[in-house]
Amino acid sequence: MAFKRAFSGACVALLALSAPIHADSHVSADTVVATVNGAEITLAHMIVLKQRLPAQYQSLPADVLFDGILDQLVQQTVLGQSGGDLSPGSQATLENEDRALRAAELIQAITDEAITEDALQAAYEETYAGIVPETEYNASHILFTQEDGAEEGLARKEALQAIADLEEGAEFSLLAQERSDGPSGPNGGELGWFGAGAMVAPFEEAVASMEAGTVSGPVETQFGWHVIRLNETRLKEAPPLDVVRADLTTQLRQVAVEARVADLTDGADITRVTVDDIDPALLDNLSLLEN
Repeated sequence: MAFKRAFSGACVALLALSAPIHADSHVSADTVVATVNGAEITLAHMIVLKQRLPAQYQSLPADVLFDGILDQLVQQTVLGQSGGDLSPGSQATLENEDRALRAAELIQAITDEAITEDALQAAYEETYAGIVPETEYNASHILFTQEDGAEEGLARKEALQAIADLEEGAEFSLLAQERSDGPSGPNGGELGWFGAGAMVAPFEEAVASMEAGTVSGPVETQFGWHVIRLNETRLKEAPPLDVVRADLTTQLRQVAVEARVADLTDGADITRVTVDDIDPALLDNLSLLEN
C-alpha cells in the first residue's frame, strides 16, 4: 500500500467536511472523514482498519498513517462500488463475520453482567470453603527391584545395605544416583510434592508416619523395595481468591453464556437439516462458492 499516494485527495476530502475533525469535542466514531459517491467513510472505519494493519505499519507517524488509511478506504470504496454482487463465498463470509461480531458483543455484555466481585466471592466460597487443609509430602527414595533369576531376597538385602551406608554418612542423593532402579534415580531419587492417594498404600503409609529429615525402610511395594527419605511436609490450604480469580472468572462466564444460549435457543424458531438430508462431503466442495 502506498501510504502517500493519495495525500492530496485525502486533504480535499477532509476540507469538504462540515466540521474540522481536529476539534476533539465534536469528534466521535461516526465523524465522517470522506464521502465517495455519497457513501460515508467514518473515523470508526479508520480506527478499525488501523488495528488490522501489520505490525511494521503501526509505528509509522500518525499523519502518514492517517492519510494512508484514508486513501486505502477511499480506494476500496471506489472499487467496491464499481464491482458487481459479492460471490457466494464472500457473501457468506460477510454474514458469518456479522454473526460472530454480534455474538461476541452479546457475550461480552453477558460477561460484564455476570462477573462481579460479589459473584466471584460467592463462587470462591462455594468451591473452596469446605476444603480441609491437607498434608503434602516432599520425599526421595532409592528403589531396589528383584530381577528375574537373581538371588531370593537380594533386592531387600540391597535396600538394607543402603540404609547401613546412609547411617555411616553416605549422601542420599548420590546413593540414589548410583543404585536406584527407579526413574527418579538420576535426579537423586527426588519425587517432589505429593498428597494423599498419589502413591501406593505401603509407601504413603510409611511417609505419613515419618518426621521430616528422617529415613525409613526398607518398604515393600509392588514396584520393589524402597528406602525413603522425607524431606519436608506442608499443609495445602485453599488458595487465596486472587490466585484462582482467572479460573473462577472463566467458570462464571461459561455458566452465564451457556444459560443465555440455552434460553435464547429454547425461545427461537429453529429448523435444521441432518446428515441424512445432505452429504457432509459437500463441505469440501469449494466450487459451490464461485460465481
